[in-house]
Amino acid sequence: MYQLRSFRNTDPPHLAEIWRSQPPQRGVLQPISAPILEFAVFSKAHFDREGLIIATKDGLPVGFVHAGFGPNDDGTGLDTSMGTTHLLMIRSGYEDEALVDALLEASEDYLRSAGATVIYAGGVKPLNSFYLGLYGGSEIPGVLESNRLLRDACLRRNYSECGQISILQCDLVRFRLPVSRKVRQLGRQTRFEETVDPLSCNWWEACVWGSQQRDRFRLYDKSSGKVIASASFWDVQPLSACWGICTAGMFDLQVDLGWRRQGCASYLLGEAFRLLRRRGVATIEAQTMSTNEAALGLYGSLGFTEVDHGFVFRKNAVQFSNSPDSMLSSVVG
Repeated sequence: MYQLRSFRNTDPPHLAEIWRSQPPQRGVLQPISAPILEFAVFSKAHFDREGLIIATKDGLPVGFVHAGFGPNDDGTGLDTSMGTTHLLMIRSGYEDEALVDALLEASEDYLRSAGATVIYAGGVKPLNSFYLGLYGGSEIPGVLESNRLLRDACLRRNYSECGQISILQCDLVRFRLPVSRKVRQLGRQTRFEETVDPLSCNWWEACVWGSQQRDRFRLYDKSSGKVIASASFWDVQPLSACWGICTAGMFDLQVDLGWRRQGCASYLLGEAFRLLRRRGVATIEAQTMSTNEAALGLYGSLGFTEVDHGFVFRKNAVQFSNSPDSMLSSVVG
């Protein structure tokens, strides 16, 4: 018989063993250790041990599921009306559908008990504060296509697929800066600036990104001094070390409404890629919703190709004022 209980301080080495028993996947860090899990999960200010549920058999942890929440509107605290199952793993040799379903149900019960009216499966912005650098890549991409365990459990428990995420990479060795009259004009009109380790805007951003090495690149309109485009990157550690490729992950790209469709994103990214390549970065990774044609077109023009897929699942009939796609998509100009 299996027993379910909440996380204990003695569990991290067992959870690392469960993680290391997983089959090879591009987006899952291997090997992993208890200190790495401590850094990316347990040490977070909003980690709740009740949301990390452990399955044991004869006292041995054989599986776990982790549930959590996203931020409120101003990023000053948690919003428990919307939650997600970040991750579910079973020790190799204990793969039992009944156990998987019991863990997912326990995750749902925890989220509902805290007030969640809509439940997702898979971490994705803004439900993305755990497992950065351990799962996915440049961002948390929902449930990876290779993660059949959680995907199948979601379908059995009547989740609906509400979005797909394209994971793309660009080889900087082959990348060439865009050259055109429009690019030259932007070079004269704008000022390019880099900020290393920018300050977090609010509590939630500090929870998600505060411990990561980040670089933010901005374009300023020379005449007004206004920021017209920005892009943020991080070093995707330790997952990129597992790949053996120095990789920068792009997790934010924004262009001012008045400057869209003028090549600002391409020019900004071209300048950022040039600097990152000079520092030894070999690959850029980015993610976007598979329905975001503007973003896919931009990335395709810069030489990105798709390397993986993620899925976002949702349960419950309660609707938000925004559609799932609009909530989970990044702004791209």
